[in-house]
Amino acid sequence: MTDPTTDPADGTANQVAQPEAADQNSGSPAPKVSTPNVSGTDVDEVAIMNALRGVIDPELGDNVVDLGMVKRLERSVDRVMHITIALTTAGCPLRAQLMRDAKARVASLPGIDIVKIHVGEMTADERSNVMARARWKARDNELETDIPQTCRILAISSGKGGVGKSSITANLAVLLADRGYTVGVLDADVGGFSMPQLLGIDGDIQGERSSEGKAMMKPVARPIGEGILRVVSMGSISGSNETEAIMWRGLMLNRAVQHFLEDVEWGDLDYLLIDMPPGTSDIQMGLARMLPRTDVVIVTTPAKAAQQVAARAADMARKGFLRVAGVIENMSPAANPDGTVTAIFGTDGGQQLADSIGVPLLASIPLDAAVTVGGDNGSPVALEFPKSPAGVVYRQLADIIVTDVAPPVEMAECSLRGALVRAGADLEGARQRAESK
Repeated sequence: MTDPTTDPADGTANQVAQPEAADQNSGSPAPKVSTPNVSGTDVDEVAIMNALRGVIDPELGDNVVDLGMVKRLERSVDRVMHITIALTTAGCPLRAQLMRDAKARVASLPGIDIVKIHVGEMTADERSNVMARARWKARDNELETDIPQTCRILAISSGKGGVGKSSITANLAVLLADRGYTVGVLDADVGGFSMPQLLGIDGDIQGERSSEGKAMMKPVARPIGEGILRVVSMGSISGSNETEAIMWRGLMLNRAVQHFLEDVEWGDLDYLLIDMPPGTSDIQMGLARMLPRTDVVIVTTPAKAAQQVAARAADMARKGFLRVAGVIENMSPAANPDGTVTAIFGTDGGQQLADSIGVPLLASIPLDAAVTVGGDNGSPVALEFPKSPAGVVYRQLADIIVTDVAPPVEMAECSLRGALVRAGADLEGARQRAESK
């Protein structure tokens, strides 16, 4: 039996044989999953499988590799990588999302030219085994963070400071919220926090108790258009001093970010934007461990020196098996009223960086005095001066984010599967608690 599928990325129709049955539960705590068939020349199975571990099935709460959904890896002689993924049901609307994510993550690997994703449907035995594993994970292997599995996560990173990554984070956050999304903003630049100022956030993070009695932090919220921002920053913690240096070692900095992920009542989020500290450090490595589904966006200026250090930030992301989604060039040449162009930091640096690391250039944001005014007033330029040169480009960038880079996850038609997983986990947990009494 074959399942005709279409790769949404290139529109080609594929005929994919139904995958073979997975291994049955052997009695170990976590049900076993099948391993993919691997063939072809120069197939780096480890690198590809690690990249695919960043593809999360939001309803099942685990990645497609550990769920046993990756059935075959094959690299043809024409340097096309073929990947077969078996879904629990061919009709789930999450199919396009999973295919797009898988293709994007594998395509970002060095040496991969073209990626074709083929989709099949699991057998009844495979489906039962995968659901059992999902219930086991929901019961005994809680997520390390409070970030919803349906949330799209973007880490805004740079190789060095002063290139405008915080300003870019703030502007993207308000534009996404203005479109009606619920947007979390995590200021991971612990020692150089700036989000409260840039976003015009007043007030402090409040403490509360969860339904389980755990002490939690509540983000500072700000409505934007039809959406809302939820912001967590060291600058919003009671007693913080904007002029006092935070003199913490790397382990303490990483632990602070971990607290922001684990001990914050984020609630339902469509997007989480993380303003990363510049360079490569413990925080970047910790993020790769805690949020492996994160997409990284690299910010640079046209200057050659900024390009070189930005390339190192991209390399670190990939070594942590994170997908580098693209490059944003900030402080690009600006057009003057007389028709001349001011290129203070040079030209084409962003495109050169994007070409060198094999990712798209998402936007070139021009030098614009309105950016400074908006930041100083706590009203990002994309909202305060939408028709300014930078404001126009920011809105184009937001379009690219929601349509190509990180489209929001649509869950409306898939809620039953997740409900069954959660219900199964709850019932099994209750049974175990009863037996232990």
